[in-house]
Amino acid sequence: MIKYTEDHEWLSLEGAAATGAIVTVGITAHAQDALGDVVFVDLPEVGKSFAQKEVAGVVESVKAAADVYMPVSGIITEVNEALRADPSLANSDPLGAGWFFKARLVDAAQFDALMDETVYTKFSDNA
Repeated sequence: MIKYTEDHEWLSLEGAAATGAIVTVGITAHAQDALGDVVFVDLPEVGKSFAQKEVAGVVESVKAAADVYMPVSGIITEVNEALRADPSLANSDPLGAGWFFKARLVDAAQFDALMDETVYTKFSDNA
């Protein structure tokens, strides 16, 4: 199941949303299109806790730098070292190999409240 934020992050969850579940987080195709060629990512520290909407990382492109917000409250369990080594993965495969980090959900209701693909598509078309 994939959900989206107003800040153009996506979250992928295997199975049902439940406290303790692991979500994978990245930036959307819309975000990487707006940024242009990504040249650097600053990823969070494994083990660090973030509140929902707290800045968890930074993505820099040839055009601009943008914060990556924590879409749900959680604890970082893994970061994508391949993305750190090759930031262009955020452009070439934003919903796959270009993921940023994984986190353990603290509040499953936050995940459930995010946009599904249909709502996000309408939102991003108007962004």
